[in-house]
Amino acid sequence: METLSFEEKKKIVEETIEKYMKYLNPGLARLYKFANLTTVEWRGAGAKVFDVFGEAYIDCVGGFGVFNVGRNHPRVVARVMEQLQLLPLSSRTLFNKHQADLAEMLAQVTPGNLQYSFFCNSGAEAVEGALKLARMYTKRKKFVSALGGFHGKTFGALSVSGREVYKRPFEPLLPGTEQVPFNDLEAMEKAVDEDTAAVILEPIQGEGGVILPSPEYLQGVREICTKKGALLILDEVQTGLGRTGKMFACEHYGVVPDIMTLAKGLGGGVLPLGAFISTAEIWKVFEENPLMHSSTLGGNPLSCVAGIETLRVLQEEDMPAQAAEKGTYFLGRLKALQEEFPDIIREVRGLGLLIGMELFVEDAASLLAMEMAQRKVLVAYTLNNPKVIRFEPPLTITYEEIDVVLSTLYESLTGVRAIIQEIGA
Repeated sequence: METLSFEEKKKIVEETIEKYMKYLNPGLARLYKFANLTTVEWRGAGAKVFDVFGEAYIDCVGGFGVFNVGRNHPRVVARVMEQLQLLPLSSRTLFNKHQADLAEMLAQVTPGNLQYSFFCNSGAEAVEGALKLARMYTKRKKFVSALGGFHGKTFGALSVSGREVYKRPFEPLLPGTEQVPFNDLEAMEKAVDEDTAAVILEPIQGEGGVILPSPEYLQGVREICTKKGALLILDEVQTGLGRTGKMFACEHYGVVPDIMTLAKGLGGGVLPLGAFISTAEIWKVFEENPLMHSSTLGGNPLSCVAGIETLRVLQEEDMPAQAAEKGTYFLGRLKALQEEFPDIIREVRGLGLLIGMELFVEDAASLLAMEMAQRKVLVAYTLNNPKVIRFEPPLTITYEEIDVVLSTLYESLTGVRAIIQEIGA
C-alpha cells in the first residue's frame, strides 16, 4: 500500500464511488456521500479499520456483530491460510472433518441438549433452515415472532421480522405468521395456538434498538411453548458468541431453546458462516431424507476452520468475561454522558458490548453518526429503530479505545446540540 502515491489512492476512491453509482447501489452511494463517508476501507486490525489513505477508525459498528474476536485475529487468519492451501471447498461427496469437528464444538458450548448442527453462510439462511425444521418436526404451519424483531431479509426470515418498511414491498410473504409486542407475555399466550410450529425471538432485540427482555419474559415464553407444543427458536445471530457477557444471551435468563441460530461472529470476522442447531429428538425428521435441506457452500472447510479457531479463541481468551467487564465500564460512562445531555439522550441500555443509546429525535442519530465518523469513530443507528445509536465494537476493544470513543462522543454530542439549537432558533 505504501508504494501507492496519494493521487493513486485518490483515484481508487473516485473509481470505487463511480462503480457503486453505475454497477452496485446508487442509493447507498448517495447515502455514504451525504454522510461524508467518501473513502474506501482497506485493512483491519483489532477494533480498528483503516482506509486507503491509512487513516484509522475505531469501529463501534463491528459488522453488526461480525468482529467479536476483532478484525484479522492472527490465530483465525493463520488457520484459514493453512486450510486455503489444502482444501478450501468441499466435494460434497466425502466426509468433511472440519464440519464434524465444528459441530462437536458447538454441541459442547451451547446450552441444554442442543446437539446437531447444519452449516450455512449467513444468519438469514440459518433462520430459513430453523423455520423449515420447526414445520417439519411439529407438522404445524404458524410462526409467532415479535414486533421490532429482525431475523434477516430472505422471504421466510423477513416474514417473521417485525418492521413493515422492509416487508411491505415484497408482500405477500410467508403465510401463517403473526407478530406480537416484545416483552408482552399475555399477547404471546394468545398468539400461540395448536397450529403454531414455533415462536422465534432474539433474546435481546438488536435492530429493534437493543431492547432487553424483562427478567421473566423469556422463561415465560419457554413455558408457553412447552405447554402448547410449539418449539422455541432463539435467534442468537447477533447476541451469541460472547457479545453480551456470556457465550449466549439466553444463558443470562436461564432459558434453553429447541433450536438456536448463529452466524455473524461465528466465522471469526474472516469468512461467512452460519448455523442452526437443535436436539437429537427434533433432528430425527432429517434422517429419512438427509438431503431434505442442503447448501452447496455451507459448511465448507475454509469457513469451518475459521469457526473452530474462533470458538477456541473465545474460550481461551475468555472473551465473554471481557465483554461483560468492558460493557459495564462503557455503559456506566454512557449513562454519565446522558446526565450531561438530557436534552438529546433519552436512555442508555445494553448488556455486555451490545449497547444502545436512544435519542429523543430520529434525525439526531444520523447527525451524531456523521459527527463521529468525521472524528474517526464509526457508529450506526439500528434498522428497526433509527433513534437508537448502537455501540457494538469487537470484544477485543481496549479500555483506551473505549475512552477515545467516549471523548469523541462527547465532542459529537456537543456538535449535535449546537446544530439542533441553531435549527430551533
